[in-house]
Amino acid sequence: MLRLTVSTEEYLMIGENIKIVFLGGTHNHLRIMVDAPKDVNIVRSTVLENKITDPEEKAKLPRYYAEPQTDPRYLKKKNPRVIITHGNLEP
Repeated sequence: MLRLTVSTEEYLMIGENIKIVFLGGTHNHLRIMVDAPKDVNIVRSTVLENKITDPEEKAKLPRYYAEPQTDPRYLKKKNPRVIITHGNLEP
C-alpha cells in the first residue's frame, strides 16, 4: 500500500489512462476527481459494503482508518499571536 501527502490540484496517474485529481476538502471530507475510461469500474466502498449481507463476508473487507493525530514533523508551525497596545490601559 502507498500512502501519500498531496496538495490541492496534484494528481496521481495509475497506468497510462487513469488520473486521480485531488481537489481539496475540509476536516474529514476530501474531494477527488477520477478520470478513467468508461470500461473501468469505479465503485464507492459504501456501495460494496451495502451489497454484502453476510456478516462473515463483511468482516473480510479491508478497513482503513484515519490516523488520530498527524506526526508533529508534518504540521505547519503556527505563528504566535502578538498583541501590541499603546497608551494607558487603565480606565
